[in-house]
Amino acid sequence: MSGSTLLQLALLIPPLALAGIQLTGRWENLREAVSLVAATGLFAVVVSLYQPVLDGGAIASHWLELLPGLAIAFRIEPLGLLFALVASFLWIVTTLYAIGYMRGHGERNQTRFFSLFALSIGAVMGIAFAENLFTLFVFYEILTLCTYPLVTHAGTDKARRGGRVYLGVLLGTSVGFFLLAIIGTWLLAGTLDFKSGGIFAPGTDPALLSLLLVLFVFGVGKAAIMPFHRWLPAAMVAPTPVSALLHAVAVVKAGVFVVLKVCLLIFGLDMLKTIPATGWLLYLAGASILFASIVALRQQNLKKRLAYSTVSQLGYITLGALLATGAGMTGSALHIVMHAFGKITLFFCAGAILVAAHKTEIWELRGIGRQMPITMGAFLVASLCIIGIPPTGGTWSKWYLMLGTFEAQQWLLMGLLMVSSLLSIAYLLPIPLRAFLGGERPLEDGAGEAVAIGEAPLPSVIALSITAAGCVYLLLFPDTFYRLIAAGI
Repeated sequence: MSGSTLLQLALLIPPLALAGIQLTGRWENLREAVSLVAATGLFAVVVSLYQPVLDGGAIASHWLELLPGLAIAFRIEPLGLLFALVASFLWIVTTLYAIGYMRGHGERNQTRFFSLFALSIGAVMGIAFAENLFTLFVFYEILTLCTYPLVTHAGTDKARRGGRVYLGVLLGTSVGFFLLAIIGTWLLAGTLDFKSGGIFAPGTDPALLSLLLVLFVFGVGKAAIMPFHRWLPAAMVAPTPVSALLHAVAVVKAGVFVVLKVCLLIFGLDMLKTIPATGWLLYLAGASILFASIVALRQQNLKKRLAYSTVSQLGYITLGALLATGAGMTGSALHIVMHAFGKITLFFCAGAILVAAHKTEIWELRGIGRQMPITMGAFLVASLCIIGIPPTGGTWSKWYLMLGTFEAQQWLLMGLLMVSSLLSIAYLLPIPLRAFLGGERPLEDGAGEAVAIGEAPLPSVIALSITAAGCVYLLLFPDTFYRLIAAGI
């Protein structure tokens, strides 16, 4: 099968899955089987593209040309393939988790949930393989629109309020800043195609480049750089599988991937170093890392603490890209992978606790490790991955980010990364430690009677075990992703 055909399949499998899920919606076992088969098929297709891309093969597909030089077109490059590999694999695991969660928690509108999830993954494939900024923008907006009903899935007033913040911030930043940046790029460079080394001619006015860079960084609201981060905590009203989609599989990873791609293939690392705005945007990313960590430390709701942790960790990726060094870019791209596995595991664990114990507050979890040892063991492993210490893959991304600050001689930012890692220890590690080592706290039902609990439904436990194992696997075998990053940079 040719590379172009495989690319077409990667783009078409999610919408075909959407149709299949709708047709089988009344038979839940069949519906969920369609989701799993589609997710597995997509991952197999993306994996089959790995070696051809490393070998330098040009794999492209042009769908529609609206104006000369303005087309819906796709081309596979190494960093896009890396993003697609992570998203397609985690679609499988998240679908498995959602089967246990949605049934165990008695969620309504499950067919709609699985349908929109498939559509979201389709938008991610479009973002990952976009050949130009126009195509990327179209699928970026599709992703926002098809995840909005997932955020408001519960249908409550609180869910609708969270959905309004989600939609308002993401559409406001993309239309108010991102679209302007794309138009300005077209006028200044005469093209929107991604190109190794950047598309702007030498001698381009640094002031104009600074303006465009600021518009891009603020316009990609999904990257959640402060002050455009409010949508992320607000979206925590969604079911846990949706939180996993937002934080690990699709939305925030799409945001930081776009920042990475713009820095590398629109500006180019050499030009990025000369742009005046790069310096203060670096410190803005650093401030986002630090302040979000402090806010996370103060949260007692488990999902909110994890949400602010995500804001902080996304700052790492943006900072690595803006360092404009090989090590910084490598650390940034690696952190997309490492954070995806770590954070999805943490949200899986939070959802498992909700389903099995009906607990959402951190203070309620003392002693729960004795009753849910697999879940809290996975939480501990994922916490280590987010912090960036062995035996997890987060060690590699944090190491390269530190090395990037060293190469750029950004000593203040190096110190800030160290402080942020200490804060990560402070807001993550006490949760599993108290769960295992704290005095046992009997869990009670609504009438105050003690109840015995166990692990969440088996599909959810299997899913969180797989992703926790992935955190460890990435320490031992990071080469799969490192080779793509090296080829992309």
